[in-house]
Amino acid sequence: MTATVALAVRGAVAEVRLNRSGVHNAFDEQLIAELTATLQRLDADPAVRAVVLTGEGASFSAGADLNWMRAMAQASEADNLADSLKLAALMRTLNYLGKPTIARVNGAAYGGGVGLVACCDVAIGVDGAKFSLSEVKLGLVPAVISPYVIAAIGARAARRLFITGEVFDAAEARRIGLLHETVATGELDAAVERCLHWLAKGGPLAQAEAKRLALSMAGMTPEHQQTVDAGTAALIARLRVSAEGQHGLGAFLDKRAPDWAREG
Repeated sequence: MTATVALAVRGAVAEVRLNRSGVHNAFDEQLIAELTATLQRLDADPAVRAVVLTGEGASFSAGADLNWMRAMAQASEADNLADSLKLAALMRTLNYLGKPTIARVNGAAYGGGVGLVACCDVAIGVDGAKFSLSEVKLGLVPAVISPYVIAAIGARAARRLFITGEVFDAAEARRIGLLHETVATGELDAAVERCLHWLAKGGPLAQAEAKRLALSMAGMTPEHQQTVDAGTAALIARLRVSAEGQHGLGAFLDKRAPDWAREG
């Protein structure tokens, strides 16, 4: 079985690369498990000072894998809950990692891919990247990623993007706070290196405490997040097995418009 996550450690920097370029680095059960385990190992490694998260190929992450979505559409609410809690654990692991994290957004990020970007401390993306929180088109909501996305872009922007599912560009992602910086494709690595340069000047304990401080002042403690995750995972599990969710998922998988879609 091919690894869905590639890890390269250069000095004190670990680059974690989503390694499913053939499906635009879409999530499935294997990727969620491997990425969670990789991040946990890096968190426990004192030699690692910073983590860079990126995607292989032209995309950062397209969100949910089609085959994974098909399986979840046929699963029970209890199985969907267990599955959603695993995704929630991944996002929580990344968000509260005890080291600085950089999202190297090399291309499009959709759905859960947006969640990964929002969970990183610094997000740098290429000018041509596209983004969408498109779950409502399937009769679903961006449930488990919502705390992190809202923390990044604010409730006002989230309300619009959650209910429209519209595609937005890198300039808009920077304007609303999802990205900190946008650069030309050929300048992405240099921009990440500049950020790593500054990160290398800080004390590792101070950086961990500074990150914890910022999160706690915003009311985002790990303990509180686990409670929130239980609720958001239950919500998406319920919606996946609902009549609207089943219809929306079925329409998407069959490549047809759902009944509620309107032209224009």
